[in-house]
Amino acid sequence: MASLKDMRTQIGSVKATQKITKAMQMVAAAKLKRAQDSAENARPYAKRMAAVIANLARGITGDSAPQMLVGNGSTTHQLVVVATADRGLAGGFNSNIVRAAREFIAQQTAAGNKVRLITIGRKGRDQLKRQFGDKIVESFDLSGTKVLTIDVVAPIADLIAREFSEGRADVVTLFYSRFQSVIAQVPSAKRLIPADVDLSALEDTHGAVYEYEPSEEELLETLLPRNLSVQLLASLLENNAGFYASQMSAMDNATRNAGEMINAMTLKYNRKRQAQITTELIEIIAGAEAL
Repeated sequence: MASLKDMRTQIGSVKATQKITKAMQMVAAAKLKRAQDSAENARPYAKRMAAVIANLARGITGDSAPQMLVGNGSTTHQLVVVATADRGLAGGFNSNIVRAAREFIAQQTAAGNKVRLITIGRKGRDQLKRQFGDKIVESFDLSGTKVLTIDVVAPIADLIAREFSEGRADVVTLFYSRFQSVIAQVPSAKRLIPADVDLSALEDTHGAVYEYEPSEEELLETLLPRNLSVQLLASLLENNAGFYASQMSAMDNATRNAGEMINAMTLKYNRKRQAQITTELIEIIAGAEAL
């Protein structure tokens, strides 16, 4: 049985841990506001880009459509991009994204398709390389990036476009966590190539007919690679906000659990101390009576 000194040491250790989790919770809460604003500010731009591409795609028929828009007619080679955080201590945030990616990989493998991976974030790389280490094309570590911008995601978008143009990928799917609220982050899949044209984004032209100069095909050849970067950036910003929300919740739970543990350990300590004092008093009284 632990001595009173050991119990005091344990209580002190838990109190020190509680201070750390409380500090991490406050830091995550401060960073969450900025991350949430960035994610929400990126949504209108990504939505507008989708609307422009949808309107241009509506006027294209036949073989003139860019391959990044319609695909190359095959689904044999699947490229899966898994975006997670570079850090942990955020509950099941990273694991939920990886689990969704694993289920998709299992489905594609069962269908006879070949799967290759690109990971963004150390946590996703570390979890996936145990099972799919030979399938990982490239891993990107963004832990040193203070602000996510188009320039940051450009190398990732260039690699994805190159994999598709050189025939090593027929379909590209991105897995990330969509920020819904502080307490809800939804693991999601987004098809990047062929471009997922959102017909709901089509604007009502009120019967007007537009002629484009240059042609729709030429515009799309320029816009589709740009859209790839935009969709990646928007998804990573959603991931960032979701990570801080998850970390804040996880550290809040850890702080409360530490408080409950401290109360239970303090009660046990006080009871043992009281029992020890009572025993000593009984021994003193018994000794005095013996004299």
